Amino acid sequence: AFSLGTCHAMSFNAGHGCPRGRPAAPVPMYRPAPPRYHYNPSAAPGPIYNPQGGSNYMPPHPDFMPFHFPAPSQGSNALPQCPVRPPVFPEPPPFPPPSSYPYMMPTVTPPPLPPVPPSVPPSMPYPPSYPMSYPPQLQLPPPPSFNPAYMQPGGSFKPERSRPPLQYKSDTCSRSPERLRHYDDHRHRGHSYGGYGGRHNREFGGDKRDRGCSSERRRSDSPRYKADYERGRVPSRHRSRERYRHRDEPGSPTSDRHRKHIRNRSGSRERKRRRVDEEKERRTDSASSSRERSVNYSRTRDVEETSTDRHEEEKGEEELLKPAWIRCTHAENYYSNDPMDQVGDSTVVGTSKLRDLYERFEQELGWRQERAKSCRPTWEPPKTKLDQDQDESSSESECDSDGGGSSCSSSSDSEVFDVIAEIKRKKAHPDRLHEELWYNDPGQMNDGPLCKCSAKARRTGIRHSIYPGEQPVKSCRPMSNNAGKLFHYRITVSPPTNFLTDRPTVIEYDDHEYLFEGFSCFSHTPLTNIPLCRVIRFNIDYTIHFIEEMAPENYCVKGLELFSSYLFKDILELYDWNLTGPDENGQSGCQRFHFMPRFVRFLPDGGKEVLSMHQVLLYLLRSSPALVPEEEIANMLQWEELEWQKYAEECKGMIVTNPGLKPSSVRIDQLDREQFNSSVITFPIIVHFGIRPAQLSYAGDPQYQKLWKSYVKLRHLLANSPKVKQIDKQKLTQREEALQKIRQKNTMRREVTVELSSQGFWKTGIRSDVCQHAMMLPVLTHHIRYHQCLMHLDKLIGYMFKERCLLQLAMTHPSHHLNFGMNPDHARNSLSNCGIRQPKYGDRKVHHMYMRKKGINTLINIMSRLGQDDPSPSRINHNERLEFLGDAVVEFLTSVHLYYLFPNLEEGGLATYRTAIVQNQHLAMLAKKLELDRFMLYAHGPDLCRESDLRHAMANCFEALIGAVYLEGGLEEAKQLFGRLLFNSEDLREVWLNYPPHPLQVQEPLTDRQLIESSPVLQKLTDFEDAIGVLFTHVRLLARAFTLRTVGFNHLTLGHNQRMEFLGDSIMQLVATEYLFIHFPDHHEGHLTLLRSSLVNNRTQAKVAEELGMQEFAITNDKTKRPVALRTKTLADLLESFIAALYIDKDLEFVHTFMNVCFFPRLKEFILNQDWNDPKSQLQQCCLTLRTEGKEPDIPLYKTLQTVGPSHARTYTVAVYFKGERIGCGKGPSIQQAEMGAAMDALEKYNFPQMAHQKRFIERKYRQELKEMRRERERQERDSDEG
Repeated sequence: AFSLGTCHAMSFNAGHGCPRGRPAAPVPMYRPAPPRYHYNPSAAPGPIYNPQGGSNYMPPHPDFMPFHFPAPSQGSNALPQCPVRPPVFPEPPPFPPPSSYPYMMPTVTPPPLPPVPPSVPPSMPYPPSYPMSYPPQLQLPPPPSFNPAYMQPGGSFKPERSRPPLQYKSDTCSRSPERLRHYDDHRHRGHSYGGYGGRHNREFGGDKRDRGCSSERRRSDSPRYKADYERGRVPSRHRSRERYRHRDEPGSPTSDRHRKHIRNRSGSRERKRRRVDEEKERRTDSASSSRERSVNYSRTRDVEETSTDRHEEEKGEEELLKPAWIRCTHAENYYSNDPMDQVGDSTVVGTSKLRDLYERFEQELGWRQERAKSCRPTWEPPKTKLDQDQDESSSESECDSDGGGSSCSSSSDSEVFDVIAEIKRKKAHPDRLHEELWYNDPGQMNDGPLCKCSAKARRTGIRHSIYPGEQPVKSCRPMSNNAGKLFHYRITVSPPTNFLTDRPTVIEYDDHEYLFEGFSCFSHTPLTNIPLCRVIRFNIDYTIHFIEEMAPENYCVKGLELFSSYLFKDILELYDWNLTGPDENGQSGCQRFHFMPRFVRFLPDGGKEVLSMHQVLLYLLRSSPALVPEEEIANMLQWEELEWQKYAEECKGMIVTNPGLKPSSVRIDQLDREQFNSSVITFPIIVHFGIRPAQLSYAGDPQYQKLWKSYVKLRHLLANSPKVKQIDKQKLTQREEALQKIRQKNTMRREVTVELSSQGFWKTGIRSDVCQHAMMLPVLTHHIRYHQCLMHLDKLIGYMFKERCLLQLAMTHPSHHLNFGMNPDHARNSLSNCGIRQPKYGDRKVHHMYMRKKGINTLINIMSRLGQDDPSPSRINHNERLEFLGDAVVEFLTSVHLYYLFPNLEEGGLATYRTAIVQNQHLAMLAKKLELDRFMLYAHGPDLCRESDLRHAMANCFEALIGAVYLEGGLEEAKQLFGRLLFNSEDLREVWLNYPPHPLQVQEPLTDRQLIESSPVLQKLTDFEDAIGVLFTHVRLLARAFTLRTVGFNHLTLGHNQRMEFLGDSIMQLVATEYLFIHFPDHHEGHLTLLRSSLVNNRTQAKVAEELGMQEFAITNDKTKRPVALRTKTLADLLESFIAALYIDKDLEFVHTFMNVCFFPRLKEFILNQDWNDPKSQLQQCCLTLRTEGKEPDIPLYKTLQTVGPSHARTYTVAVYFKGERIGCGKGPSIQQAEMGAAMDALEKYNFPQMAHQKRFIERKYRQELKEMRRERERQERDSDEG
């Protein structure tokens, strides 16, 4: 036996918070040298620990292994030594043979597991997982002495009252309708357990969305709490010892069973209690002040949301992301860091003891799922029409990509794919755990196959997890940590909402608690130049950070793979998550990422101590007994209520598994032992509150979808109708009631209550917080692998993007929405089965807040937004806006090069060549050169199955890529890229890129201003130069811009201005497009197009030309030199020609400045007056809002009533009719202008509700701006009258 002094000599913590046996030392700031442990042979006991004093004693445990201490270190600088505590395995209770339970139904026997359940204390709030500056912990007394009786199994529980012999029963727990209604009410009220209803209402009452969350959880969502949490300031109520508060209270009622355990641990408990009391006294002042601050903030947080809090949150975020120094718990002879034992580039290798642990883990947990499946009879599902079609087309699936057919689907999906048949087939699986729990099958979604592509299409594409440029990775050495070839990153998620739970997974080791805070990622390549990963879950925008830190040493790659296989394959069933990449020559190589769970405790100097990987595996082995052991069921059913509730609380939120079933694992939300038949005993009931997949609920029901569309359509029509009839109101009410009736059907509800017999279920020790973090890893790995393959695209482009998200945005098709990094239904099912029960949801509009662009109301809302002077990045996460910009860049580059390369070609010829270059078919060929189809992100569905659709998407993607290069690299980089793709020949490329100057510049290379004195035309143009403040180097360029087509060839200008008008149009398009792209970040492509068309149309251009007096400087062939009124189109051409002359003589910056002064300020007036839409389009929109349900929409009809005047000066009269009634009339020199006048007249005279709504909307939104605009207009009118 050991004395108390000997036990203190065995303590791991001679200095609290420091490596074992070492005194406190100064803490290095970052990446300290790993601690080395030494042992003193004089203080160490014998080679085999002997609590009984005999020489050959061995505890009666089948897996006991003698614990040998390592040889003492011979180093001269050995530190004070301390021995390592030997592992102690308690004796398991006797497990009777199955034959002693004839009442049990035959089940599939799972592999033998350690029968000792883990000692999991009741759940209490825990410290958050991410603090970086943890409050200093005080020096505590050494741990208590080791008492052999502490770990000896207490006697089995003897019930105080006897029960008559009962007949046992195991079934699928059919429940009465009353019981089901009880659970439904229980679920919607947010109760946790039957006996705690009143307490739950008192604790969790309040806002509806906060029900089901503890008061600590609701409090943790406050901004101040998050800031405290991110800085590491944890209130005293969250200390780990608080978890044992109910045990420390002397008057707390406990059962006989727990009293017996407490008596066995009384000495240890007393010492721990004294230590905790001392610690609490020392923390009283700081804790009370922090509580006062918390209370004061909770009282005033709705009134004051100061900038100080925001600053603290930002500072906490910085602290969260700052790397921290870490250390690992002791190796305990499982690892060796002796340099003589190392292989390759490792710093730690596993010992034979670790190899034995791996074999034990594989035998007991790793192969348990496969053994259970092999014992069940194989099931051949009936083939559907889709399977038969795929079998027939497998031999001829090599589709011809040049044809116009489908490259992804062998035939029409609507004809082949029967969703209902697929769902019925999955429902008929004999191994289903419950009819309301959905399961994952490899390559299958809930309603059929994940991929319906042809064999050829499956060989490429990000959607098939094929990342261009990836090469197989050389396999790691399994029994070492491969530290020299792996790069370590800590993964954390912000904000922590739904990832910090009040029941985290905790591992107790060495009198400390290690909380789960996330995962470590070991990558084979450094994660450089990879942006942060953003993803939307639970309607919340999350950011996944990967922070490089010093790697924990005590792990081996095989242990990481065993854990990953157990968690991701056996528990979460993520079968379609592939981390190895495509197989080459039958060898897939090593996984690209290895993951290690991080169970940490925070050290007083800001560091962390990470639990070694072998301790995690040992914890999983200890924590995997049967949920309800067969030999204990009689005793458990007779426990007192408090004891049962304590056990149920321990199990609440835990993941349990039933190997071989589908799904195999589920989260426990309630554990109920209620017996309805006194003569028949059933196993306790697992209650799980799940979510039915959308395909099986009302959201996926075709009848509901059809009814919902008709309801929304009718509601919109009635909202725009000037008079609403009573019969229409009744129709709307009837449809609303029909929708509500479908929602309330038990077979259609999204939320379901599942009851399962606990027979055959095994604990895992894993809680839902581990699953929440684990489901983010596929998203992160997809994000990293995709950005690594984009570096391969950089090489193809010849330009390295600095802003990596910009390149990703250019490659993102509008059909690409949710990102799960794998099979989306697998992720949804696993989150529903194993994730947290009641996640906190954000605003449901986050999915379409910035993505929705359809509907007249959305159009009015977006188009009423003014430009931003200090623009923010756009939140539209697809490439349509970049395509809008890239289209203008491509057109500009093409126009400029054609203009200079073909100086004698007229405007029509230049336009023909430009059309051939910028058409989608040609741009798709250029995109194929860059292999953009291999990098594009688009939905894995029928969107781009047809070759024509795919080529059109590739052309748009190419334009978006050009736009991205222009935004970041400038016009020169975009020109170089476009030229390299246009011509393979170096000579042709040089001709294209190095075009000659303008012929007028060739004649006078330096300047031609010396000709002004001899030319009256040029002398007159100097007045225009003075008016605009620009002095042309080659003034003849300005003269040519003002030369109309009617003027013949002359040596002064060498032609008229039509070619310049062709170039100026493209220049204005580019400058206006860039301005709108930057200053209107919330506008989609269509909205930007409307603004641009209102900005650079003939009417606006002609108005600017008139204000600048360009008509006075126009060069015509009129000998009388009388002022001539130019037509609108002629004035617009004059302005475009001037823009071209300004670009040729100066550069694009001068054009930007000119349009900033003369064009862009007009946008505010266009938006406030709703002039961004032409009258004809606006009239048609108003007429469509008045359409009658069930009939073809009525559209306005235009009829020409009269044509008068000669052929060169005719006047047209046009009337517009709506529903057989003339609503407007207009006149104009052309039919188009007359129709515009008629539409404008109709909008002014006819009472359209939509027009009234638009006016009211603008008036409410911009009341002050409209007043200022009216005052400015009145002032201008007064000035003009006075003049």
